[in-house]
Amino acid sequence: MLNANHINPPLKALLSTFLRVDDHEIDRIPMQGPLIIATNHVNWLDAPVGFSHLHPRPLTAFAKIETWNSFFLRILFNAWDTIPIRRGELDLAAFKKAEDYLAQGKIIAIAPEGTRSNDGCLNTGRPGIVYLAMRTKTPILPVVFIGNENFNENFSIYRRINMTIKVGHPFHLRFPNERLTREIRQEMTDEIMFEIARLLPENQRGAYRDLSLSRRQYLDLFDFPTP
Repeated sequence: MLNANHINPPLKALLSTFLRVDDHEIDRIPMQGPLIIATNHVNWLDAPVGFSHLHPRPLTAFAKIETWNSFFLRILFNAWDTIPIRRGELDLAAFKKAEDYLAQGKIIAIAPEGTRSNDGCLNTGRPGIVYLAMRTKTPILPVVFIGNENFNENFSIYRRINMTIKVGHPFHLRFPNERLTREIRQEMTDEIMFEIARLLPENQRGAYRDLSLSRRQYLDLFDFPTP
């Protein structure tokens, strides 16, 4: 059965034929988890670039369950141990699998937006990431993809696309003693989204353009141990 070791190295070589990826900040990502990567979701390039350039880290991610309807994508996403999730609901089975993967020391990438932006501008985040972090007490690391929003325009004129992977500062969520209401969960989600926004150019921050609204009330920043 195919796995990430079979898929990622040749995939990275294939992507390099039409992408020029600046991935030097990836060294700031630990080689193993448990860790939640909070990321933006621009388009279909996020997944292959992320999985191939973070290799050999044990990376997995959520993906909409409809992805498995495609024979080719089913093979690819199974090789990556990706977690199928039903959108528009709290898919407890998917989150239980994510908890199990984190307990095994994997890294899970989550795009709190829940869907592609296509233009690279952030949409409002959804609180599923808060639920997983609360259940597992796992640290969160913001990581963004920049440049692939220009893919269609540049690819149509046979121009190689420049992409950048930027890595932010890790943090734990600080959970209040009071009941975790829907409003508080959304506030925590927005703070995570602001950390993603800090890594993006101002014109791509979208719903989180005004960084002065970021209070970090629920975030405890820290540094990973030096290898």
